[in-house]
Parts: sequence; structure tokens; C-alpha cells
Amino acid sequence: MNASSQAGTSLLKNKVFMRVYSAFATATFGDWFDALAIQVLVGYRWQASPLMLALIPVSMALPGILLGSVAGVAADRLNKLKLMRMCDLLTALLTVLVLFAPGMVWLLPLLMLRAAISTLNVPAQQSMTRSMVREDQLLQATSLNGIVNQGSKIAGPLLGGFALSVLTPQWCILINACLRGCSYLLLLTVKNSEVGQVSSDQGAKEEEVPLRTMWKEGWGFMLCSRLLLNCMLFGLVGALAIQMIDFQFTSLFRMIAPSQESMLGWLVAASGVGAIFMIMVMNKMNRGTGYAWKLGAGYALIGVSVGGLGLLQPGVSSLPVMLLGFVLGLGNGMFMITFNYCLQKETPPHMTGRVFGIQSTILSGVMIGAPLLGGMLVQAAGPSRIFLNFGIVIALIGVLGMMFGRVLWPKEKEKSDSSAE
Repeated sequence: MNASSQAGTSLLKNKVFMRVYSAFATATFGDWFDALAIQVLVGYRWQASPLMLALIPVSMALPGILLGSVAGVAADRLNKLKLMRMCDLLTALLTVLVLFAPGMVWLLPLLMLRAAISTLNVPAQQSMTRSMVREDQLLQATSLNGIVNQGSKIAGPLLGGFALSVLTPQWCILINACLRGCSYLLLLTVKNSEVGQVSSDQGAKEEEVPLRTMWKEGWGFMLCSRLLLNCMLFGLVGALAIQMIDFQFTSLFRMIAPSQESMLGWLVAASGVGAIFMIMVMNKMNRGTGYAWKLGAGYALIGVSVGGLGLLQPGVSSLPVMLLGFVLGLGNGMFMITFNYCLQKETPPHMTGRVFGIQSTILSGVMIGAPLLGGMLVQAAGPSRIFLNFGIVIALIGVLGMMFGRVLWPKEKEKSDSSAE
């Protein structure tokens, strides 16, 4: 029996989901400690160039391209709980090795290997969430996952910024390793029999299907679903612009706040506050209003914030940085919750892992060329000008998404979504 069948109206009463959710929250919180520490270590301590900074997301994206869709098949085929445990344990060990990296030559391969492990974790976690909750609880589950992602952006950078002011970045990396270990221990408290599966018949059927056939089925389903395909393509176009500057925030803040390593942490924390606020608002909204304006408005808000950051001058105070970070979070929260909810809602439970694996492959592909091109542009023209220009581009993509929403996401489909709920 599905574990959520006894959970009542609120997911908070689903003890199995909450244990898995707590493990996910612990791991995600540690990741933000780690991400901030690595950016400060490379950007401020090692004084890496914009192009070298761009190699970090590239090294983390390569495994997603090579393994993303295969990992999605594995998440649908193999034991999801065991996969998540294995990912946490191996990630903790690799993070300890990152702690001792003496330079970029060692850091990049370790980040690449750690990212390869993570390609299994995301589709496994999403697929297991789909099997543990009822259809009417999907938005609530997606929102709770989003709150973890964005809440960690608040607590992680705030505590990480404090740690960086009195300790070294290596301490933040060590904290991530410890939290990954805690996540592993939490997942050990969950039994395989407690995790709901799609159905025993479906599970037996999947065991008989060759992996290559399952991989083809996942891509075939994706390409034949107009709504899902348009959602992926719209996310891809926006991601191309966003990834141009995503890992250049350190370059920007090194120019406008050269002596304040914690300023980047304040931006990320404010972004987390804005995202959580938006997630809470969206959780109360009518889900029948459709995907178009939410996805488009999300990109528009991100673009306004990125462009505003490009206008900041050296010596700026933390207030405008935090205000722009809040707007950035509003846009990010609106887009990501809508995007992930769309993938969850429009995908059959037994296909969820494969669809999220395909998403990982597509978005990882963006992170190969875009960050490198962005790094070269920032190195040639300076971060302020590039942030302003790409902010305008991202905002225009959002506006176009809202204008052509009825073509990308047909109104009839949205109405059927609403009535189905």
C-alpha cells in the first residue's frame, strides 16, 4: 500500500515522507555551505579568472550530459532508497577529498566525480516522492522540496558567511561532508517496505523491460508530449541566458565589493527569502491559472534582478544587493516550482525518473558552452555590462513566454489540469 494513503490531508502526517524529506533537507543545506565556500575559495582566495570560474559549472555539468537520462532509467528500474543512500555516502567521501584540493587541477576532477554521483540522486528522489504522495498532494510535495532548496539558500549562506568571517572555506566544505553523512544515517531509518511503489505489477513489468528500451520509452514519451516538450524547450532557452552569468557573480562582487567576501552570501540569502515567500504564495493560489504566465513572469523577475545587479557601482551598500536578491528569489521560486510541478503532474508515475533524468541531461548540456562563453564575455567586457545585457535578454524571454503562452501551453490543457485536481 502506498505510504501516503494513510497520511491524511497534510504531508506532514506522512512519517515516511518526512524522514526522506528531512534527509533531503540536510543534504541540500550542506550543499549551499559547500557552494558558497568553493566560490569564495576560488574567486577570492585563489583569485581565479572569470574563465577559470566558468570551468566549475562545466565540470559539474559534463556528468549530467553523459549520465543524466541513463540515471533516470536507473531511478525507475532500481531501488530508489538504496540509490539515495549510496549517493549520500559517496558524496560525503568525495567532499572530504575536495577539502584537501590544493588547486583547480585537483578541484575540477573531484567536482566532476561528485556531480556524476548526484545525477543518480535527483531522479531517484523525485521518483520516490512521486510514489509516496497522492496526486492531490503533488504541489504540496513540490512546494516543500522547493522550500528546502530556497530555505537552505538563507541559512546556508548566512551561517556560511559567518563561518567564513572567522574560519576558512575548508570548514564549510567539511560541514557539507558531515551533513551528507547525517542524510545517509536518516535514510537508514527508512525501510524498503515503508516506501510506496507505483504498483507491484508495474514494478514487475519494469524489471522485464531492457534498459535500452526504457531509455527509448522515456525520450519517446517526452518528444510526443507537446506540453512537456514545450516546457523543457522554454526552460532550455532561459537557462542558456542564465548560465552565461550564473557562476560570474563572484566576478561581479569582486569588483563592486572587493573587501566583503560575505556580500555574495547576503545576495543568496535574500534570494532564498524571496523564493520561500513566492513558494508560500503559489501554494495558496489557484492551480488552474496555467503554466504560461508563471513560467514567463518567473524569468521576467530574474531578468530584472540580474540587470539591476549590473547597474551597481563599487562600494555599494548591502541594502540594494539584498533587494535585488529578493526579486531574484521571487522569480526563481515562481519558475522552479511551476517547472517541477509541471514535470511531476504531466508525467505518469513509472516515467518520473526518466523524465527528470532527461531534464538533467538537457540542462547539463546548456552548462557546457554557456558558462565558458559567459566567462569569456565577462573577461573581455567586464561583469557589470554583461549582467545588464543578459538581464534584459532574460526578461524579454519571460515576456515572450507570457505573450505566446497559449501556443506553448494550450488553454484547453490547462483547464483539464485544473478540473483533474
